Amino acid sequence: MIPSTPTEEFRAARDTLLRHRTDYEAARAAFSWPRPEHFNWALDWFDRIAEGNDRLALHLVEEDGSERRVTFDQMRVRSDQVANWLRGRGVAPGDRVIVMLGNQVELWETLLALMKLRAVVIPATPQLGPRDLEDRVARGEARHVVVRASDCGKFADVAGDYTRIAVGGGLAPEAGWLAYEDAYAADGPFDPRGVTRADETLLLYFTSGTTALPKLVEHTHVSYPVGHLATMYWIGLRPGDVHLNISSPGWAKHAWSNFFAPWNAEATIFIHNYTRFDAGRLMAEMERGGVTSFCAPPTVWRMLIQADLGRLSTVPREVVAAGEPLNPEVIEHVRRVWGVTIRDGFGQTETAVQVANTPGQPLKPGSMGRPTPGFEVTLVDPVTGKAGVDEGEICLDLSTAPVGLMRGYRGDPERTAEAMAGGYYRTGDIGSRDADGYLTYVGRSDDVFKASDYKISPFEVESVLLEHEAVAEAAVVPSPDPVRLAVPKAYVVLAEGFAADAGTARKLFAHCRERLAPYKRVRVVEFAELPKTVSGKIRRVELRAHAAGESGTPGVEYRDR
Repeated sequence: MIPSTPTEEFRAARDTLLRHRTDYEAARAAFSWPRPEHFNWALDWFDRIAEGNDRLALHLVEEDGSERRVTFDQMRVRSDQVANWLRGRGVAPGDRVIVMLGNQVELWETLLALMKLRAVVIPATPQLGPRDLEDRVARGEARHVVVRASDCGKFADVAGDYTRIAVGGGLAPEAGWLAYEDAYAADGPFDPRGVTRADETLLLYFTSGTTALPKLVEHTHVSYPVGHLATMYWIGLRPGDVHLNISSPGWAKHAWSNFFAPWNAEATIFIHNYTRFDAGRLMAEMERGGVTSFCAPPTVWRMLIQADLGRLSTVPREVVAAGEPLNPEVIEHVRRVWGVTIRDGFGQTETAVQVANTPGQPLKPGSMGRPTPGFEVTLVDPVTGKAGVDEGEICLDLSTAPVGLMRGYRGDPERTAEAMAGGYYRTGDIGSRDADGYLTYVGRSDDVFKASDYKISPFEVESVLLEHEAVAEAAVVPSPDPVRLAVPKAYVVLAEGFAADAGTARKLFAHCRERLAPYKRVRVVEFAELPKTVSGKIRRVELRAHAAGESGTPGVEYRDR
């Protein structure tokens, strides 16, 4: 039977991936992107699977142990009410809305409601301050903001003509804020009053800005909702699963694994809210929630393996990592204790998951896997522009029109043209490919550097450092050297119980000498906290400047003679 509606077309593509969940080659051969002319994921997919469905869509556990459980049908009804109420407050198709909420039921309600209204969502983390918000309101041309009541003060001096909606109460109407809770008195159901073109803008993401002013990434009603079928496949999600993803709202990974991918699969989203990470408590909540699949960034995985993983009696069936490459020693530790293998995935705010180790496939140490269904990945020499090389910039072939790719950088046609030059989307990441098509991450194109005329991948050196028991985190950047041009310098965060002194530095130098070629060895060590973006990514641009003596206060360096 040939699919005749957008919903049927989407379901057919999804079911193809479910059918071949552990057969990578079959999935690659059978899958093709749905390309509907009109599509609204909230109306054409979520509401269709949610109506009359009493299974849990969302399960939140707070730090104090209290819980919120919302079924699919309840979420459908609540989002209809919120959509009708927002429409009554002036939210119209095309309006841009900043959503700055935590992991709370209102976040999911609001995202669905705004999608139904064909408004444009600008996700924002509650960690942002007034200066960041000024940029988002101005460059994002925001007409409305939906924020926690506790964060309303951040907007006191943020200029602009925008509707202010507070979630959580405690603000008087005369303060200029509308109470979100009034939405629950609104009528339902929701009348769309028109169709949604698949190419309409749905999301505007401000990137985390590890190297420059945040870019404004534009996604449509298909690029993320449909594109994250690939993410569903990578994670290995199935209907009825309970999925836990450690991610902060406001960042793309939250939409990946706390919104689209689980509900594409008709799985439950499980959230444990905490102010301070506690590995033991997290595992207890995973046990209570019956978590079957688990995704976490490398930072969380590195903290988890410091705890007793054996405390979790029922381990997740699927475990994955994304955000930055995961070091092999972490993967091995989890495999040894839990009996499951963490599978890496590679993607960006600009895309869904492009490359991954997918369920049931052989893994190669250090490799992040192969291109996911629907994506054609090639390596392009960043100097010559030659495609199909064994090591080069990770690029997507645009001739295949991959659905899970951004439209471009909003308001920046030059940057968009640069990213899409030569018929390829250029990720800015360098990788290598082996004879079996497996890709290994080398580093950001602006992170890889030369020492003694040899090219060095910071990630490779960092992975060796992290094998040492004294190292909790590490970041490697070039340090100027009069003879070698540059030498690897490591900024190291020490594990508990180790002293930041010359003795520890000598141990790290000896560790590197045993495991790295001479040109790759760490020659300088400085013990310091690592500067990070609010999304948790290391700001290597700051470390490079510090190592070059261009910024910051000089710290105590230890050199390997």
